[in-house]
Amino acid sequence: MRDITIPFPTPLVQGRFLRRYKRFFADFELENEEGERETVVAHCANTGSMKGLIVPGSPGILWHCPDPSRKLQYRWYAVQIQGVWAGIYTQLPNPFVAAAIKEGMIPSLAGVTLVEREKKMGDKSRVDILAHGPWGTCFVEVKNVTLVEGATALFPDAVTARGLKHIHELEARIKAGDRAAMVYLVQRDDADIFAPADAIDPAYGSALRQAYKNGLEIYALGARVTPEGVTFNRHLSVQL
Repeated sequence: MRDITIPFPTPLVQGRFLRRYKRFFADFELENEEGERETVVAHCANTGSMKGLIVPGSPGILWHCPDPSRKLQYRWYAVQIQGVWAGIYTQLPNPFVAAAIKEGMIPSLAGVTLVEREKKMGDKSRVDILAHGPWGTCFVEVKNVTLVEGATALFPDAVTARGLKHIHELEARIKAGDRAAMVYLVQRDDADIFAPADAIDPAYGSALRQAYKNGLEIYALGARVTPEGVTFNRHLSVQL
């Protein structure tokens, strides 16, 4: 078993976060070698509330892609809050967790023989990961976690009807005789415990607990985020 690291694309620049707006846009202030400052607009792939991360003046990591065909030439990957880097790029967790499964970092899925991405689940939905092994088939949904209070990582950071739907879809797979798992990737290094954010979305927490009783497997992976990328760090305990 080796470490799982997903590097951020290069070239990377560090800027100062100014504001986020219309969900997908964020303004950053950059400074060049001559000390001149400019404001650039970066694409924000995170559609959640990003509670606790939207702090003006915070350092941020941006990928600079000077492609004239792109509407925005910067993409936001991480932000530093109170000295801790948090990964906000929501397209990173799926390949990260797929690699972790392949490397045996989720013991109950050890011996996996095939890991597929974005496979059909039911008539209208797709699951993030479909894992096959001697233990059968396991449908795996992946969630990115950036909200931390104290030493507890919490999900979701806003009411999520979509997340609730995913829980019910996984329960349906369990009833059909398959395995199903929810994997929460905590993209910051200051949490020891994962728990549902009941104060934000009590319906989600209630559904997650009921699904767990019905056989849903729940895992929380901790990751260390640096200005260069994201590395698997440890397993967090799950508190339901």
